[in-house]
Amino acid sequence: MRQRPKEQDPLTRRNNFDAVEDNLTPEQVKEEASRCLNCKNPRCVQGCPVNIQIPNFIKALKEDKLQEAGDIIRETSMLPSVCGRVCPQERQCEGNCVLGIKGDAVAIGALERYTGDNTTPKEVNITPTGKKVAIVGSGCAGITAASDLRKAGHDVTIFEALHKFGGVLRYGIPPFRLPRKVLDREIESLKKMGVKFEKNVIVGKSVTLKQLENDGYDAIFICSGAGLPKMMNIKGENLNGVFSANEFLTRVNLMQANDQNTATPLKIGKSVAVIGGGNVAMDAARTAVRVGFEKVYIVYRRTEKELPARLEEIRHAKEEGVDFRYLRAPKEILNNNGFVNGMVFEIMELGEPDDSGRRSPVGTGSFETFDVDTVIVALGTGPNPIIQKSAIMDGIEFETDKKGYFVVNSETRETSIPKIFAGGDVAPVGESNAINAMGAGKKAAKAINELLA
Repeated sequence: MRQRPKEQDPLTRRNNFDAVEDNLTPEQVKEEASRCLNCKNPRCVQGCPVNIQIPNFIKALKEDKLQEAGDIIRETSMLPSVCGRVCPQERQCEGNCVLGIKGDAVAIGALERYTGDNTTPKEVNITPTGKKVAIVGSGCAGITAASDLRKAGHDVTIFEALHKFGGVLRYGIPPFRLPRKVLDREIESLKKMGVKFEKNVIVGKSVTLKQLENDGYDAIFICSGAGLPKMMNIKGENLNGVFSANEFLTRVNLMQANDQNTATPLKIGKSVAVIGGGNVAMDAARTAVRVGFEKVYIVYRRTEKELPARLEEIRHAKEEGVDFRYLRAPKEILNNNGFVNGMVFEIMELGEPDDSGRRSPVGTGSFETFDVDTVIVALGTGPNPIIQKSAIMDGIEFETDKKGYFVVNSETRETSIPKIFAGGDVAPVGESNAINAMGAGKKAAKAINELLA
């Protein structure tokens, strides 16, 4: 039987930002590790974007070799404690587990999280190469690339636009999913390796790519995320009480704006509609519960079957009292003296599949009004063009796609400009998540190491 971690009671956790789940106990770890079949052709490894040798680390756990298990994971992943908590395992490693065909897959994520939390990175002997690499952004891709580049002996500096490090891991993912002590520990291990961190530096404003080149950087990896929110483009979207999920989560996670004594507090209303069905929508809705909204809706234009969020996040949101409303598409936000005073949705039905393979929602001509005073839009993000625009002023023009993302070599992550690489959400490949960003960081680091050899 699959082992499951102890969780906070939903009625308790609604009122705090503490981690929802504990780690498995050592006894549970041993029991769960014993379920692994140690397949000769491990499909779980193929499902992992950074190719963690999953059967090997689980075998070490089964043999009570905990530190060895940690060493195996860290051969390819710098962030086991993070990935064990936030990766969509059901679509990746666990989704490919043979046991999952007829029963419950091995709880790979829980085993990885336990291992990461209870082991330390090996000390690395670094031989300086005399080469310098600049990394723009301190999220998953940047942290991963920095680790691999520093191990190769390069002088590595990470430039972060915000006043704290971690990128979307810090400002986007709430602490009840990713405790800050976990993220801080991972960043501290990089600092111990000699990676340098510079905060409050907006590349494209504070410093340009050209200036970084002039400062002697031999290669640059851009992984600044995609922080430009996608909105609904409907009437009333500019009213007070309408937030992008990015703004809402950043203000709470990074600025503690739910505390009314802060410099820029949030106005906490009675009821909120969160528009979208992905992990960010779940994070926003569950955060809204915790900051004090009495009624929290997630409104999604398809059915529950098509929700793209992790199954665990959907379950947790429901347990915490979030009200899911399906087959509803936003049409108008109602106005009362400049503030949100309700929201109108068209009732939908599902038609034929679209390019994503999911059935497309089709309007029925019937409408429903929700009594809400706040709206949070969680429909994804696009790339902020600051870097590209500033580069043009220096005579550097990147090739981008029609949405503004960097066009890169899929294997090396090199952009159209030699020695400048891009990855993560500014040059996405596949689903936008932590582990895919890490995969991009590893590819970029490998290519940069080869370039500078």
